[in-house]
Amino acid sequence: MQDLVIGLLQLDQAWQNPTENKNRIESALTKQSGADIILIPEMAFTGFSMNAEEHAEEWDNSASISWLKEQSYRYNTAFYTSLLIKSEGKFYNRGVFISEGTILAHYDKQHLFAFAGEDAVFESGNSQTIVSFKGWNINLQICFDLRFPEGARNQVIAGNPRYDLLVYVANWPSRRIAHWDSLLVARAIENQCYVAAVNRVGIDGNQIAYEGHSCLIAPDGTYIEPPRVNDAVLILKTISSAQLQDLRKSIPFLKERKG
Repeated sequence: MQDLVIGLLQLDQAWQNPTENKNRIESALTKQSGADIILIPEMAFTGFSMNAEEHAEEWDNSASISWLKEQSYRYNTAFYTSLLIKSEGKFYNRGVFISEGTILAHYDKQHLFAFAGEDAVFESGNSQTIVSFKGWNINLQICFDLRFPEGARNQVIAGNPRYDLLVYVANWPSRRIAHWDSLLVARAIENQCYVAAVNRVGIDGNQIAYEGHSCLIAPDGTYIEPPRVNDAVLILKTISSAQLQDLRKSIPFLKERKG
């Protein structure tokens, strides 16, 4: 495993405007150098919209996925975000992990946010998705999944933890941001993994406010990048394979986890 440079693109998303959001993302990308992975907030190109009938893209013919593939070549970086997707007549809040012009993995959000009517529009996923990238195993998650620790449960299998890095892309509102901060730290500690989380800023089309708090957390629960408040910014930080292995050797409690 090599060290990884993680990019957190804390974005003020334009409401239901894919063209403007692509412009904003590309403007931020021109300022980055050397990121291995860049995380973009949930529903990157629309904001947290339930208007799937109008804005969902066909899984096999998505202009936004094609655009991300092009950017992955152009900037030599992988991307993880979610999009409104239509597949076989059903709608999904689908995470996509793209590298070198290829979808390495996709993840359908398991825990849909009923308070916003997400469960009435989208189909839920039913399993974890762990993608291997540059020697790291990465668990893909989306926003409300954070409240459900069972979906991020790490285990030792054949002598090795299932994953090393847990990533969240979100539209998590300001009024519950203290929960975001606390739960992200908990997930790092209980799973002995790095946690990288990106959230949006600004006000969406439903007049819901977001203040970011994108962050990067070490496996012992300490901040590598503390919550960044309100700035629309691309944050670049490195995570260390050696530090991860040292912590797991010194406190090997994952081996004691049953089931």
